[in-house]
Amino acid sequence: MEKLDASYWDNRYINKEDRWDLGEVSPPIKTYIDQLKDKSLRILIPGGGNSYEAEYLFNQGFTNVYVIDLSKTALNNIKKRVPEFPDDHLIQTNFFDLNMPFDLILEQTFFCALDPSLRSKYVTKMSELLVDKGKLVGLLFDQPLNDDKPPFGGNKVLYLSYFKDVFHIKTMELCYNSISHRQGNELFFSVIKK
Repeated sequence: MEKLDASYWDNRYINKEDRWDLGEVSPPIKTYIDQLKDKSLRILIPGGGNSYEAEYLFNQGFTNVYVIDLSKTALNNIKKRVPEFPDDHLIQTNFFDLNMPFDLILEQTFFCALDPSLRSKYVTKMSELLVDKGKLVGLLFDQPLNDDKPPFGGNKVLYLSYFKDVFHIKTMELCYNSISHRQGNELFFSVIKK
């Protein structure tokens, strides 16, 4: 497997090898965002890539939205689309090195981009980054995908085995409002830090 470092991800975005990028906010996440009332929530989008979710949140008046990614190209893409987005809220570093508290973390293709050997570490780090009773919400692929490069897949039973000891599982169900080519292949999940 290739080393999934900053250079790898930059090249993926430069060469437009980001097939999972929808070019817009994901409908299930948009639906979730639309029911949020507190615009001051500290929200993280890890491995956010082009992060149309961050753009949508910002345009809806959320003031504490952060995107972390290894790829400078992806973060620059956000800044080009949303010049007013605060520079210090676009963080180029390794997710596992981040040390800030968040009320909500939105998962959109980050979990599937990580080497599967890091999945337990991901769950632990998410718990560390969330405040008490903070939420991790988003989408996970519900299908076998690649073994040697992102995106990596999985299924509900596998995901529950990672999350159940660290989080209260509020929802982890087949997504009803996925975009057409992902219909039946995504789980919407919402978990709360124990």
